[in-house]
Amino acid sequence: MATRIVVDPVTRIEGHLRVEAILDDQRRVKDAMSTGTMWRGIEVILQGRDPRDAWAFTERICGVCTTVHALTSVRAVENALGIQVPRNADSIRNIMFLAQMIHDHVVHFYHLHALDWVDIVSTLKADPAATAALAQKVSPHWPKSTEGYFRDTQARLKKFVESGQLGLFQNAYWGHPAYKLPPEANLMAVAHYLEALAWQKEIVKIHTVFGGKNPHPNYLVGGMASAFNMQGDNAINQERLNLVKEKIEEAAAIVNDLYIPDLLAVASFYPEWAAIGGGLGNFMAYGDVPQNGVGDPAQFRLPRGIILGRNLAEVVPLDHADANQITEEISHSWYQYAGGKTALHPWDGETTPHYTGPKPPYKNLDETKPYSWLKAPRWKGKAMEVGPLSRMLVGYASGRTEFKDIVNDALGKLKAPPAALFSTLGRTAARGLEAALCVGWLRQEYDRLIANLRNGDSATADTRRWDPSTWPKETKGYGFTEAPRGALAHWIHIKDGKIANYQCIVPSTWNASPRDAQGQLGAYESALIGTPMADPARPLEILRTIHSFDPCLACASHVFGPDGEKLAEVVVR
Repeated sequence: MATRIVVDPVTRIEGHLRVEAILDDQRRVKDAMSTGTMWRGIEVILQGRDPRDAWAFTERICGVCTTVHALTSVRAVENALGIQVPRNADSIRNIMFLAQMIHDHVVHFYHLHALDWVDIVSTLKADPAATAALAQKVSPHWPKSTEGYFRDTQARLKKFVESGQLGLFQNAYWGHPAYKLPPEANLMAVAHYLEALAWQKEIVKIHTVFGGKNPHPNYLVGGMASAFNMQGDNAINQERLNLVKEKIEEAAAIVNDLYIPDLLAVASFYPEWAAIGGGLGNFMAYGDVPQNGVGDPAQFRLPRGIILGRNLAEVVPLDHADANQITEEISHSWYQYAGGKTALHPWDGETTPHYTGPKPPYKNLDETKPYSWLKAPRWKGKAMEVGPLSRMLVGYASGRTEFKDIVNDALGKLKAPPAALFSTLGRTAARGLEAALCVGWLRQEYDRLIANLRNGDSATADTRRWDPSTWPKETKGYGFTEAPRGALAHWIHIKDGKIANYQCIVPSTWNASPRDAQGQLGAYESALIGTPMADPARPLEILRTIHSFDPCLACASHVFGPDGEKLAEVVVR
């Protein structure tokens, strides 16, 4: 008899996600369902509002993604109105984007995903001297790798364990047979977890310099939080720009001296995961970090394109405005479209909830019926994976030297073939490698901005097109970016100066989508197929693959039930 595993809620993510997996007689996943358990209503809230205000609402879809929805929203309005931003604005947008990407990737690895591979309680068995020797070998440029440092870290952890209250390390599967790291590697990883926890409050200072605060910085509409004045006291002056440079170099040290070495060290103990969790085999990236505004994707540092069937010999183009390419399907979602339609392009999209499932708390859901508050985005009818792995694969397949070099170097160190990229381990590694690329680009974007300021370029945008009196009676636009979790786009329809329709398709909508009318699974669901389970009562392996995507269900589904009632309450004790 098949065994059904239910993980609800999936923790160490943003938002509310339920995963059901059905095992075969060999304890391997043979079917899976990904369910967003709360409804999202931002698109409905935006209807009838001023398009110039949309960014402020969409930016608050998520506090983790923080700036990417605002950027995408502003780009959608600029696209609809034909607005081109000046070079300085382009550079600042790129700096904010890259700082967010690095911050998110480091936090994901250490604080959301690493504990799927690192056994906290095992650290009490570690020899601090041996741990120091290991750390000096793994991270030779990190200055804190001393016996005393690791002994102090171990003592802190011992107090947690002996108290019976593990605090932030509570509710995990410590001692699970799928953990493979020796105690010394576990102690090293936990020490670096704490280092990254202290660092993450520093990197966001870049956002506060240019945007006044984090989360939800304000730098895109209505001017900067402070004006540029290289000598002024109450402005973005040389002192504040030096602070930005300092935080960039701190980020470089964290990524290059801790994150990448730890990533490769942990991966070396789990080679079998290079053949688990590959999933769909279809990958999509919208691209970003433009060098000339968003006009020419060929000059994006993160290239655009699609890979189908794991074919790295071809990168297929995509078009956000083509109604025959991107659609959202609802055959297995708790929504309804007018006229009985089941798939719509976002410009024609509807967000009308239609709950037909069981009364929460859910028991076993029926995969033949609607079972999620997420829609099912499709590109030309195909399910797609988005995220760091997609971006690295598109860059690699596009022949970009920096992508090929960093990927081939990592594969060489792990003694793994290129096929290892299509896996849970590959997905995890791709995020770290992308962080390393972003550090280099962040340095370049900072230098580009400083050079432009010193050359006296203080060009401002042509704000005349921001005046509604200059707008056409009706227009449409789209904006896109690459959020840390993957391809993000907003589509806007403006009529008579107001938002007639607004639709967002976020990365976790692509990845966490339910199956469609053709029976195609979403990326999460597909990636779980074939996963072996050592102990079905403690589904650590399911969490490894799901966490490798870094779910953000706050972006994909949230707010209320169909009648405004509370659907579920999660109490954290």
